[in-house]
Amino acid sequence: MSVVSANNNALSAITALPDSISGGALNLISTQTASSSATLNFTSGIDSTYKQYVFKFINIHPGTDDTRFVYQASIDGGTNYNTTMTTTAFRAKHGEDGSGGALGYRTARDQAQGTSYQQLSEAVGADNDQCISGELHLFDPSNTTFVKHFISQGPATISNDNLEVLYVAGYHNTTSAINAVSFKFESGNIDSGVIKLYGVS
Repeated sequence: MSVVSANNNALSAITALPDSISGGALNLISTQTASSSATLNFTSGIDSTYKQYVFKFINIHPGTDDTRFVYQASIDGGTNYNTTMTTTAFRAKHGEDGSGGALGYRTARDQAQGTSYQQLSEAVGADNDQCISGELHLFDPSNTTFVKHFISQGPATISNDNLEVLYVAGYHNTTSAINAVSFKFESGNIDSGVIKLYGVS
């Protein structure tokens, strides 16, 4: 058995990885910017090119106070966003004034073979400085043998100035290829913010 190693002796001198080491790079596929948008839908770029896709949502600000950021996927190019999901969620929170620290399971945020949009946050405030940022990882969406797993974390500032981070994991219970994804708030528009779609090589 041969040992693969870099040709340089010092880490600071390494200019390239051996061919057998993968880089795990994030490759930007597309960017969507909200401007009083009802939804931000990704209907292209999700295919068999990558085994993992990452959506990064940045400073997503709601037009309506106290509303949750949600997600669903499609197997028909975005005609319908209603895949069957089983999910689980827990929350960590802490108040701006140092009060209210807590960690706990969020029964109201999970689904058991549901077809609704999955909640990715607690209720986000609509003050000028309030928003949600985070990311969602979707694994092997073009696979036609297995269900499609995803994980998400979304720290959000809610209307009483608590920071609440909702951690969500689940699977789309379909062996059909997922080829489109939708994000929105449960009520009102996405006033502003950016979502970037990456493929992981």
